[in-house]
Amino acid sequence: MIPIPPLKRRSYGYIGKEKPAPRQTTKLPKKRHAAIYWWHIVLFPLFIVSWILRALWRLRPKFAKRRAGSLWRPILRMGLAFSVASILLLTIFVVWVSRDLPDPDKLTDRQVAQSTKIYDRTGEHLLREIYTAEKRTLVDLEDIPKNVVDGVIATEDKIFFEHKGVRPLSIARSIVYGILGKNRVGGGASTLTQQLVKNAILTGERTLTRKLKEFVLSIRLEQVYTKEQILKIYFNEIPYGGTNYGIEAAAQSYFGKHVSDLDLPESATLAGLPKAPSRYLNNPEALKQRRDFVLARMAEEGYITEAEKETAQQSPVTLSQRTGDMTAPHFVFYVKDQLNQEFGERLVDTGGLKVITTLDFEKQLLANEAVSSSQKTLLEAKADNAALVAIDPKTGQVLAMVGSRDYNDLEIKGNFNVATQGLGRQPGSSMKPIVYALAFSKGYTPDTLLFDVSTNFAVSGAKEYRPVNYDEKEHGLVTVRQALQNSYNIPAVQMLYLVGEKDALEFAKKLGYTTLDAGNFGLSLVLGGATVHLLEHVNAYATFANNGVYHAPVAILRVEDASGNVLKEWRPNPGEEILNPEFTATLSNVLSDDATRAPTFGAGSILTLPDRPVAAKTGTTNDYKDGWTVGYTPSLAAGVWIGRTDNIPLKPGYGGSKVAGVIWNSFMKNTLSGTPVEQFPEPPPNTATRPILRGAIGGNVTVTINRVTGKIATSSTPAEDLVERTFIPAHSILHYIDKKDPSGPPPADPNSDPQYAIWETAIRDWILRMRKDNPDWNVAFEDPPTEYDTPDSLFLVPSLIVTYPTPNTTLTSRRITTDIQTNAPRGVAKVTYKIDGQLIDVITTAPFSLRAFLPELAEGQHTLTIIAEDDAMNRRIAEVPFFLAAPAELPGVSFVERNASFSSTQFPRTLFLNPYKPEQIQKISIYLSASDGSNRTLVTEVTDFKNLFNNQLAITLKQATPGNWLLTAEVVLLDGTMRAADSLPITVQ
Repeated sequence: MIPIPPLKRRSYGYIGKEKPAPRQTTKLPKKRHAAIYWWHIVLFPLFIVSWILRALWRLRPKFAKRRAGSLWRPILRMGLAFSVASILLLTIFVVWVSRDLPDPDKLTDRQVAQSTKIYDRTGEHLLREIYTAEKRTLVDLEDIPKNVVDGVIATEDKIFFEHKGVRPLSIARSIVYGILGKNRVGGGASTLTQQLVKNAILTGERTLTRKLKEFVLSIRLEQVYTKEQILKIYFNEIPYGGTNYGIEAAAQSYFGKHVSDLDLPESATLAGLPKAPSRYLNNPEALKQRRDFVLARMAEEGYITEAEKETAQQSPVTLSQRTGDMTAPHFVFYVKDQLNQEFGERLVDTGGLKVITTLDFEKQLLANEAVSSSQKTLLEAKADNAALVAIDPKTGQVLAMVGSRDYNDLEIKGNFNVATQGLGRQPGSSMKPIVYALAFSKGYTPDTLLFDVSTNFAVSGAKEYRPVNYDEKEHGLVTVRQALQNSYNIPAVQMLYLVGEKDALEFAKKLGYTTLDAGNFGLSLVLGGATVHLLEHVNAYATFANNGVYHAPVAILRVEDASGNVLKEWRPNPGEEILNPEFTATLSNVLSDDATRAPTFGAGSILTLPDRPVAAKTGTTNDYKDGWTVGYTPSLAAGVWIGRTDNIPLKPGYGGSKVAGVIWNSFMKNTLSGTPVEQFPEPPPNTATRPILRGAIGGNVTVTINRVTGKIATSSTPAEDLVERTFIPAHSILHYIDKKDPSGPPPADPNSDPQYAIWETAIRDWILRMRKDNPDWNVAFEDPPTEYDTPDSLFLVPSLIVTYPTPNTTLTSRRITTDIQTNAPRGVAKVTYKIDGQLIDVITTAPFSLRAFLPELAEGQHTLTIIAEDDAMNRRIAEVPFFLAAPAELPGVSFVERNASFSSTQFPRTLFLNPYKPEQIQKISIYLSASDGSNRTLVTEVTDFKNLFNNQLAITLKQATPGNWLLTAEVVLLDGTMRAADSLPITVQ
């Protein structure tokens, strides 16, 4: 016998009495005859209106004091007329609504149920028949565990024993929702009595009239039956999914036991199941969340302890149910869930509907075959599950769906539809085309140059974020085409930063992704840091195949009732243009470029089809938990996911291409066999004017120049001055373009971008590594020339005489200095110094001499290149070979500035030093003295070398009187040794 919570209530039914004899029907004895029916509903608004009129009448004396022309009397008359009219209309409406309500005395007299049939798109292949037979075993209330009753009351209607069938606040809210929602009534807050009426008597349609009927009948039901009788009817009548009606049938079907034998976790599971049986039965993850929610509510209401709740929540949810053989079980239940949401479970289960779906039966068979035949490949990869979805890009219609490798395999939770349910899976690099498509729309091109070099993208002390490529290599300067087709991670992160994470998320949502609000993904979004559903992922690619026009996924073409009336019918629609066709043409051209991805995947890989172009992209998460391949032709988009249900990583090296790609290729090849070959639209030409957006293949620009003038060679260039040179931009793309407007003017101050210094440092470090590992690497890291050589170019070439060092000089110090003489008709703008092609410094003030400290330069033969250049890029080049014979430098520092000259008004002044082996230095002291060494004073001392800016030490010289001065840096090493490190002459004017 169920103890009733100690709430304020009258005595009900047989609780506390001798158990009544078993009945063969759920019809129960009346509590009393109902004396009042529909006009109960009228009394409530009548009371409200009368209260308003009474308040207005009390204010009448105040209205009378107003002048004769006052508006109050007309307003009062209008209010009175409106109130009377509202009462009349509401009364008529309630009478009309109540005219065909069933007698609650005949609540359990059920109509003969008819089966709903779900067909493929032709209507010839029956995919699933929802059986007319209803499994039901009646049980008494005292046979139902207390935990089941408590779970339902705590979750669905905690004041069940107090209300009279409805809650007034829920009435008001439903009416408001009905008005604001265009006759669609919001759910939630229904009483158990209302739920019983909706499930056992009315349909599940969400309209205002149906809701009013529900209110009226709920009140009448409470007048006829006791609370315990209503509970008994509830537990014996409501659907629990499939053919199971009533809780005893559900307990037998799902747990193989009588309802009286259910434990706490099982009781909570069945208590929460009726809210959406189809959804929960086909989504174990959602079912567990629902079960745990019920347990939490029971603990909050005091029905169970916290310890009992936590213990129950830790137990797994295992339901035993089999569907028999079906061609497309996951698709069928995906469709059934949509039908339930729109028409209600009762009508779907018993209404005799005829449902024509979008499923292409032949393609579904090929999808089943592609997945089932991959068993050997899956085993090699240590994967146990796979899913496949195919969509018609022109309509968004789902043509095939395989939600798991085997629907009936309980070990892999086969009934869970990986394609549509749960929180989704990480897509890995298959997310990159979304970001690159957005980039093309913003003005970036497939020829845009990006540096694929090791980069820590963290800003301002944030946790390090240094993505690596799948091959753990750096590929230097690459084009966007190369980066996307070879799936390089570092350029992809750069591109996400260029287009903006916020814009990328908004763009993805326009493409139909619904799982991107659950976290701050940062720059990892482009590498698959978020989670997606396979269905939505494939549909995004289908949008690219459809020239940028988006269609929401469609699974149902037509629904007819038992009489042949059409309840729902899909009609062609133009869709929504998300992306300009020229940008999708560009993306398709890149994704179908087999030659460009050949270095990584090999020519003619599984991402190609033998007789037609196809755009495709793979994706594998860094931990090898998920593998993807998604691709499309103009008429078919398909995607495959592979992995493990338990999220254990796959075998390293297996994932997107080796496993998912094999399944995808098999399906696409067999499905498209014998169909007309379709071509992608031609992409527009690259009309960008910025050189960084027009980079050559490979990221290098090789041109023949005049070695003297540095300009592009012409027919008038002397043959002895011709030289072929390869140029690589010396800076990241942030140096050349404004990321918000890549086609616009260059940024006025690139340093203002928080990533600029990070990217520049990464490039410089990569160049150092390349020089060290490849001594013969002869590449010029500077922008290629844009001007052409002319016959008069030599007249404007600067003169350049190198006095020191002379050719083949042996240098015994790592403090390298030069003495040069240079002049030009237009004036010398700068002198650039390089050693072995590596940039050392650029001097822009006379006398243009070099003063550099090179502690890491190897001993041996080197070449010093000096380039004197005017403002029109006329240049003179001198190359001086020299031999370095200097031992490794002791730890110390060197000043960055050269023979500094300042005005007295330019103080305080910040100067920079380059520390060498700072980990071995205890202290650095900076002294200021006269040029002869007198008047020596301490400027600053530095003992902390952890917060270097750009690997440099900054000091501030507050003031200095006019004259010639000398800054001296002295270091104290960890062993106490003190030594002079460097000095800087300063002239103050």
